[in-house]
Amino acid sequence: LQGVVSLVVEYMHSDSCLLYLLQDNELVLCASNNPQTGTIGSVRLKLGEGLTGWVARERRLLSISREAFSDSRFKLFTDLPEDTYEAFLSVPVVTAGKAIGVINVHHREKHTHGAEEISILQFIGEQMGTAIGKSLLEEENARLSEEAAEVKRQLETRKVVERAKGILQ
Repeated sequence: LQGVVSLVVEYMHSDSCLLYLLQDNELVLCASNNPQTGTIGSVRLKLGEGLTGWVARERRLLSISREAFSDSRFKLFTDLPEDTYEAFLSVPVVTAGKAIGVINVHHREKHTHGAEEISILQFIGEQMGTAIGKSLLEEENARLSEEAAEVKRQLETRKVVERAKGILQ
């Protein structure tokens, strides 16, 4: 994830990129090209909270070219210097029609986000959603396989116990 946000900053000539992922119904800051001490994993937003939470809840992009901090949906995090930046572009990270995160791009100065920038960030959000969704499915599959193996072991043990009971009777 760190590599993706660094690549976004480099390609889009932005000053910052933050990636939030949904965990236990909260958006959690998971990656930043310039992580501040103690922010990764601790900066959290509810769906609908702040600009980022709004993007996740609505599953819509948001582009603000200046004074993003003046938007009525804005929520200030004093730990994040990006909260003082002028321009803000945000897209949801979506898989199977559900928002599982948000990727934000920040510019210190006023910046109008062109159609190409918006398309690129949307594409990155879609690709990340697909990759993360696949990873989550693989984790769930591994967990279910472990559960099935445990049930099979328990069944085999029960069969042995039942045979032993039969012999003793």
